[in-house]
Amino acid sequence: MSAAARSGTLPAVFMRGGTSKALMLHRRDVPGDLAAWEPAFLSAMDSPDPFGRQLNGMGGGVSSVSKICVVERSARPDADIDYTFVQVVVRDGRIDLSGNCGNMLAAVGPFAVDEGLVDVPDGPVRLRIFNTNTRKLIVAGFAAAGGRSVYRGDLAIPGVTGTGAPIQLDFLDPGGATTGRLLPTGAVRQWLDVPGLGAIEASLIDAANACVFVRAADLGLAGTELPAALEAVPGLLDRLARIRRAGSVAMGIAPDLEAAARVVHVPFVGLVAPPQDSGSLSGATIRAAETDLGARVISNGVPHQALPLTATLCLAVAARLEGSLVHEAARPTEAVLRVGMPSGILTADAAVTRGADGWRAERGAFFRTARPLMRGAVFYDAPPHV
Repeated sequence: MSAAARSGTLPAVFMRGGTSKALMLHRRDVPGDLAAWEPAFLSAMDSPDPFGRQLNGMGGGVSSVSKICVVERSARPDADIDYTFVQVVVRDGRIDLSGNCGNMLAAVGPFAVDEGLVDVPDGPVRLRIFNTNTRKLIVAGFAAAGGRSVYRGDLAIPGVTGTGAPIQLDFLDPGGATTGRLLPTGAVRQWLDVPGLGAIEASLIDAANACVFVRAADLGLAGTELPAALEAVPGLLDRLARIRRAGSVAMGIAPDLEAAARVVHVPFVGLVAPPQDSGSLSGATIRAAETDLGARVISNGVPHQALPLTATLCLAVAARLEGSLVHEAARPTEAVLRVGMPSGILTADAAVTRGADGWRAERGAFFRTARPLMRGAVFYDAPPHV
């Protein structure tokens, strides 16, 4: 570990990627042993925080802004950059490395260029990023000028004010990122026996990150509710947590329900519904004709303000899988999938094939924006590791 880290600080860049924010750290500056990361990272972000606000650290009180990305030049022949995603759990005082963050992927390539981890020419850049959490490759396409990334542009994304330069993220062979199989149970839909709830039909899909998809209607919901409304439904988050844990065990992510409760990042739980008019957090109306699917996602136990990017990719893949609950709810389309969600409409593209050995997800793609917010050093109070 560097001298800076031993002194109780870590050199860092604070960045927005898509609809998330995170501390961006060089691998060379953090403790060599993964087990040594937790004390420093928890202190830097302020976890555990029983108040749920993380006022004593860099976190923002919700999962989408309680994140850390650790980046280094890759030694792999098929990659330029290695990226490890760290979810810092707000209230529970632990970190979770079980999955990827697609939104922060938008920041990884530009960060690598700006920090001199890779040399690039002016113009279009394509960097191959290896996500160590899921052991999957993603290609980031963006622009550079004068040896630095270009951030100014005209692309607007739901949930973020203003515009930025487009960053294209191409997920290569995204199936099985968490479990090793696109369909961890071999079925596109099945009945889950959920303790305390009984049987509920679900589609268990693993593309970019593992997800459990259920019909919003099966839980007495329209699928148009905004996050605060979902939180206000008595007992709903507990029921969704039970479904998530049952799905985790069925997918082989956790051996039992108790262990499933400790793996908070995956699987996500997604509520799906057919296209319909709905409101958004900005106050604008989302028209049914402008969408192909409605979705709400529970991330780290709370309703997401938009959609996790990896969950959106999984939705796009699942919408192509005939017989899945997502395919059932979605408007039939061969074009890019338009998903109505709390912050607006998010688009995702996916391609799947079906052969003698079953379904395969070939690729998934998105456009995001990113922006560096601050450069400096983050303080932590954890005991140093040497």
